[in-house]
Amino acid sequence: MNRLWKLLALLLAATLVLAACGDDDDTADDSPDVGSDDDGTATEDGAEEGGSLVVYSGRSEELVGPLLEMFEEETGITVEVRYGDTAEMAGLIQTEGDNSPADLYYGQDAGALGALSSGGRLVELPEELLEQVPAALRSDQGEWIGLSGRARVAAYNTEALSEDDLPDSVLDLTDPEWSGRIGWAPTNGSFQAFVTGLRVLEGEDGARDWLEGMVANEPQAYEGNSAVLDAVAAGEVEVGLVNHYYLYQYLVEDPEFPVANKLFGGGDPGSLVNVAGAGIVDTSDNQEQALELLEWLLSDTAQEYFAQETYEIPVVDGVEQAAEVPDLDSLTLPEIDLDRLEDLEGTLELLNEVGAL
Repeated sequence: MNRLWKLLALLLAATLVLAACGDDDDTADDSPDVGSDDDGTATEDGAEEGGSLVVYSGRSEELVGPLLEMFEEETGITVEVRYGDTAEMAGLIQTEGDNSPADLYYGQDAGALGALSSGGRLVELPEELLEQVPAALRSDQGEWIGLSGRARVAAYNTEALSEDDLPDSVLDLTDPEWSGRIGWAPTNGSFQAFVTGLRVLEGEDGARDWLEGMVANEPQAYEGNSAVLDAVAAGEVEVGLVNHYYLYQYLVEDPEFPVANKLFGGGDPGSLVNVAGAGIVDTSDNQEQALELLEWLLSDTAQEYFAQETYEIPVVDGVEQAAEVPDLDSLTLPEIDLDRLEDLEGTLELLNEVGAL
């Protein structure tokens, strides 16, 4: 069994564990594959009116269901969606092989997209589409594209700390002065993607040193981002490592919620920007419709939905965002190929070895 299949098997086996990151979601017809060039590159010209496509979504129905319904209404294309865990849906496409009914895969992080790409299951996308998104937020091979961004932050209790009290780098949270004061969610998929990014940016030894230092500081472990924020607000811990957008969902309900986000600057791994993104499955017979959906998800309508409703970061220019939500221009993106976030297997092994899991 090759390394990719080992990874996908592990992802499937770990589905119940990875489902916490959502706290952060037979057959093709006999028509010719008109959605690709002879070289397997998806094309944009001549999409038929209407039609249908099947989406395998690792994003929840609550989150993206309204968007897909709007797409159906505007285009007349019927969308059948199968929802599940991001890793589970990616593994299912691999298991189904040439018989997969999926036309488009929509994942909540770049790691699963990278695994499908390296497994040869995604087609190359048109350059005109890829150019709409910064290079740092799409596949280097041009086989998937980011649709919305999520920045890692340190959420802190504003009644106990000010932003200046926190270090300038997440790497410095291993200082003994932070012992017992930090909350994290090591079983959470977005945290594991961050650790995978840390391994790429700092090397295996650097990531191990940071994790060992954090474990020595006895952080409080929670099941997901929301639980971490609740603990920060309640004073159980003073700082929590989470994705940025959870806080803004809380502030809508309670403007006095005693938590604020700190973004680590200067390309620090503590502010890694991961993406939810999508790619077209290589066995799809509806590639033109799938491509039309990707185009629509980069439209102002969809990008404003991400910015205003889910408080994620739009990936195209000129989209108005909710107040205080960081935009791409305000972030110094870590220099990392997001395809390399596919090595979740190595991250899980490391987290187990240092005692974080």
